[in-house]
Amino acid sequence: MKNGLGNLSADTVDPLAATVKSRLKRIQYRPELVEGFLTQTGLTLEPEPP
Repeated sequence: MKNGLGNLSADTVDPLAATVKSRLKRIQYRPELVEGFLTQTGLTLEPEPP
């Protein structure tokens, strides 16, 4: 995600939004990345018991 946004010089929000959307779309098809992000942050997708 950061690779595509680091050098982006957008005049308006529209090109920025399009770039973020396309990067997130790529991540969507790589579930191992999402699992890795969650593991590194210590977060889980499972709710904590009450």
